[in-house]
Amino acid sequence: MRFFELLSFQHTMAWLFPTLLFMVVFGVGLAFAHLHGKDSEAGKKRITGRYADGIEERDAPYPLIMMLIIAGAFIWGFFYIVMHGVLGVKI
Repeated sequence: MRFFELLSFQHTMAWLFPTLLFMVVFGVGLAFAHLHGKDSEAGKKRITGRYADGIEERDAPYPLIMMLIIAGAFIWGFFYIVMHGVLGVKI
């Protein structure tokens, strides 16, 4: 039990809104930003497989937002390890 009940609400809002904002930005990034190659437009239209219930597979370009998130995770992990070593903090 917290001393101030409002503090629990503030903490909930502090993680809820950034999470919702990230989900919206991630969805927009997946929908509109792709790494474009020489035949990426043709790959969006060419059907490479058909499944039940009319689901079709296409060879679309890899989303740019996914590349940025993966690269950011590796960079953050690298600097996290380096800074713990430099600052002498025990993990």
